[in-house]
Amino acid sequence: MDDKKIGEISQYFHNISVAAIMLSDELKEGDQIHIKGATTDFKQKVKSMEIERESVEKGEKGQEIAIKVKDRVRENDEVFLVE
Repeated sequence: MDDKKIGEISQYFHNISVAAIMLSDELKEGDQIHIKGATTDFKQKVKSMEIERESVEKGEKGQEIAIKVKDRVRENDEVFLVE
């Protein structure tokens, strides 16, 4: 089954391993995501997310969320929801 694109990386803070994702669809805590780019390719579970430093359980289309990532990501890497 094809994974569904739900956003892309807008920023990466390497010192704290946090990625900002501009959402084009909903994302919830506990979802499995796949981050893919020219040199990026890994899957991970969303353990927690924040919007403007406030913890949230889900992000909606058009919002920018921040999540901790287990590997380096780059701006414009695509984020997919693993079905």
